[in-house]
Amino acid sequence: MMPFFRANIDYLAEHAVDPDKRRYAAPGEAVRHYIDLDHWGTLPFSELPRYYPDARAWRGRVLDLQPSGDTVAWRFDTLLRNDDILLLRTADHTIDLPYSDYRRLWYDGTDTVSRDSVLAAGLPLTGDRVALEDNFSPHGILPYHLVAFHRRLTQAFVDGSPDRILQLAAEMGHYVADAHVPLHTTKNYNGQLTGQTGIHAFWESRLPELFADVDYDYFVGPAEYIRDPTTFYWGIVMDSHRLVDSVLQTERRLRATYPADQQMCYEERLGQMTRTPCTEYARAWSTAMNGMVEERFRASIHAVGSVWYSCWVDAGQPHLPGVTSRTAEVSQAPALAAPVPDSTIRAHE
Repeated sequence: MMPFFRANIDYLAEHAVDPDKRRYAAPGEAVRHYIDLDHWGTLPFSELPRYYPDARAWRGRVLDLQPSGDTVAWRFDTLLRNDDILLLRTADHTIDLPYSDYRRLWYDGTDTVSRDSVLAAGLPLTGDRVALEDNFSPHGILPYHLVAFHRRLTQAFVDGSPDRILQLAAEMGHYVADAHVPLHTTKNYNGQLTGQTGIHAFWESRLPELFADVDYDYFVGPAEYIRDPTTFYWGIVMDSHRLVDSVLQTERRLRATYPADQQMCYEERLGQMTRTPCTEYARAWSTAMNGMVEERFRASIHAVGSVWYSCWVDAGQPHLPGVTSRTAEVSQAPALAAPVPDSTIRAHE
């Protein structure tokens, strides 16, 4: 793999940012970059389904649309008898039906479903139209998307398309890195709920731009084979989420004790003066966090290498061409999640 990826290192670096470029243009893209774990409870989030169809079914509603304009909404209530029977509820009624049949309605990641499919699942529809209401995806689907993307990259290796491999490998690196950022796992993603607005860029951009080139150690050891991608990606976002309190609390304590006139400075960027955290203030926060940003950088580097390697192994270890450069056109990957309103798209990236 080394000759293939090293020969295309410029392409990988340039196109790793493509997912961010289409965040506001491609429906369903924004929610792939984060997951608001704390919206669903507290660690270890034992009730949060680890598979995407289960998560959508868990908080979704089946809308039975009546000719009169009224809507009967069926929602998930609870699982009975060893998780094989589901209790569904409306405002006035409850029914039970096989969970596997209900789950199948949510499998393709869209809000479109045929009336016949819903009837076949056992719901007693009375209206003439039906729709799915996904109340889960707007709060982020990052670990679910990583699992799906893992399969997609594996298939690219199977197909033997160098352009497709490079496109997906570059974009996979972006999503894996997002998963290593603690603030990508919380609804308080920019400190806006605790009076710390701007902390996202401080952690994710300012600290690396000041210290990454000189201070960070990027030698992380050999890639490791990933036997269970779902467990692997959920482990990453859980580890990131455990750091959220430390990120917020260390910044809050430092801001309260550090000289106020030494916290923010002005620097010239692209011919304009920009207000940004001062170098020594940033260094003090990095020290207070015990080098957390470098550690997450290192973990993400090792994870990306392990993902590329594992997808290649699962594809049968195909021969990769020793090309010197690629100019693959980047196409928009199919949306995993249904489109969400613009109001759910985050503005911090």
